[in-house]
Amino acid sequence: MSSATITAADINKLRQATGAGMMDCRKALTETNGDFEAAIDWLRKQGQKVAAKRSDREAKEGVVLAKTTADNKTGIVLCISCETDFVSKNAEFVAFAQSIADAAIANDVKSAEELNEVAINGAKVSDLINDKLAAIGEKIGISKFERVEAPFVASYIHGANRMGVLVALNKEAAEAGKDVAMQIAAMNPVAVDPESVSPETVERERSIVTEQIQQDPKMAGKPAEMIAKIADGKLNAFFKEQTLIAQPFVKDAGKSVGEYLKSVAADLKVIEFKRVALG
Repeated sequence: MSSATITAADINKLRQATGAGMMDCRKALTETNGDFEAAIDWLRKQGQKVAAKRSDREAKEGVVLAKTTADNKTGIVLCISCETDFVSKNAEFVAFAQSIADAAIANDVKSAEELNEVAINGAKVSDLINDKLAAIGEKIGISKFERVEAPFVASYIHGANRMGVLVALNKEAAEAGKDVAMQIAAMNPVAVDPESVSPETVERERSIVTEQIQQDPKMAGKPAEMIAKIADGKLNAFFKEQTLIAQPFVKDAGKSVGEYLKSVAADLKVIEFKRVALG
């Protein structure tokens, strides 16, 4: 994509996602050939205070639901997307989404593709979705589907079905599971702990902080070893801010999430989590 094909809508989308100025967003998109994620990185490398490092904008509108089985050993979170909030807030559409989530749980569904083939009252989910599409006149579908299994799974729905969270724990702890799910909803961590951050994310962050350091006039002529050491420090700060266990606990900022879990039970651990949100 050349600068000539970058539209005002592209610029506004980046501005809404990052909080950067219009001209900065235009330049970022131009420099990155319109690549949205690369443009966010470009802004950060230029020292811009970017409000959103990750995007929840896979679905514009819809209904997000998180449910667990009766024994709390399996959970699913899904998004039935639509085009407008007029539809997403409609009680009939919410009930339609609930019926699909119930079918996912009842049939032990493991993917969106499998869910589309499940029957509800004799009709496949995919056919029911097409019927709903024809009746409503908006594009709808299963835009997100996540599943976890663990000794105990807690689920949480936030903001009138606009976000859903699943937390997999190594043992039963219902109240702690809900507290941690609320933490994930509010703070959007990238992983459970530093060890579980993907190598791609680590390298992306290292590249960004290294370039930020190199652009600092005070660092001109400094040896590569010093720059690498400073980058490691900034990366550790990223882990503390962006990984669940290290984050300050939202209900008691005097302790980390990891410390909160230990206060509930010495061996209580988060195995994994899933977070699905509308943008």
